[in-house]
Amino acid sequence: MDRGLYVAGSGMLAEMVRQEQIANDLANSTTPGYKADRSAQSGFGEMLLTNTRNGRPVGTVGFGVEIAEVKTDLAPAPVHETGDPLDMAIEGEGYFAVRTPNGVRYTRDGQFTANAEGLLTDTFGNEVLGANGAPLKLRQDGTVPAGEVGVFAVNNPRKQGDSLFTGTAAGNASGRVRAGALEESATDPERSMVEMISSFRTLESDQKAIQTIDETLGEFAGQTGAMA
Repeated sequence: MDRGLYVAGSGMLAEMVRQEQIANDLANSTTPGYKADRSAQSGFGEMLLTNTRNGRPVGTVGFGVEIAEVKTDLAPAPVHETGDPLDMAIEGEGYFAVRTPNGVRYTRDGQFTANAEGLLTDTFGNEVLGANGAPLKLRQDGTVPAGEVGVFAVNNPRKQGDSLFTGTAAGNASGRVRAGALEESATDPERSMVEMISSFRTLESDQKAIQTIDETLGEFAGQTGAMA
């Protein structure tokens, strides 16, 4: 099969993965504490082409591309006031810890609420943990002191879903909890839209390349059949 089909096909697959990542970032542009992803492509290498008659080099052709790595930008995002006493934001480094059915997970999303037992929970009903690793109970006035909410350092955090992270806890972090505020989503909608348009154009170019190669191979097959 023509090598160009492999090159264009690999490009289409890489762009489809990239578009899915960008679309997810856009969908979470208002999710508190959301961390945007960045995908990096790499090539499979290149082959030197030479003239079959005289052996002189005429250029190179690539073997295709792939998504080599998807990185999450973990830098803290700006914080804004909400006025809700159960909203919490971490100023600086660190993560909140929540107890999920699959174990403890970490998050920067501090949009908290309370369950029927009066315990502080996230929007999924997971209990928020204090610095001592125990669930936090609301006071009679319906609040939880910011200083009681745990802020944990996490080694090798890995995104699990849109807001939760897995990783290894490494003690208390240096960040400070601020009540009545939320960390904004780290998605830049304008940048994401530009990247999406660029990705669509690249995908369109790959599609046209495959169509052109297919038409060329069809013509060649027809000419070969006529000569036989």
